[in-house]
Amino acid sequence: MISEKELKKHESDYSDSAFWDKLKKFAKKAGVKVVYKALQLYYALKSPITPAWAKTVIIGALGYFIAPIDLIPDLLPGGFTDDLGALATALVTVQAYITYEEKSSAKNQLRSWFGSINESELD
Repeated sequence: MISEKELKKHESDYSDSAFWDKLKKFAKKAGVKVVYKALQLYYALKSPITPAWAKTVIIGALGYFIAPIDLIPDLLPGGFTDDLGALATALVTVQAYITYEEKSSAKNQLRSWFGSINESELD
């Protein structure tokens, strides 16, 4: 797992447009699990009930996901393993603020990109 301190270093890599650009470009390669975790965090970030401290954690994780240089380059096989770790760390930290609505929005977006999804594989 990646530490919260490491995630904090990547806050400056985050922007809404960079997030959506990364997903559009790499969603299929990253896979459903990585994309689902990223989308849950994104929708929690946009929620007015998510506290500022949690949004900071989310921005760091999404910034790590977006960053062009990370532990394992995304273009290599298994290149999204470290991104999955960063996203999972953030999800565990802010899980109380990932509501049914965020999960539902993330699943709807997954369906629009991947078609049918096996929900049992997401968590």
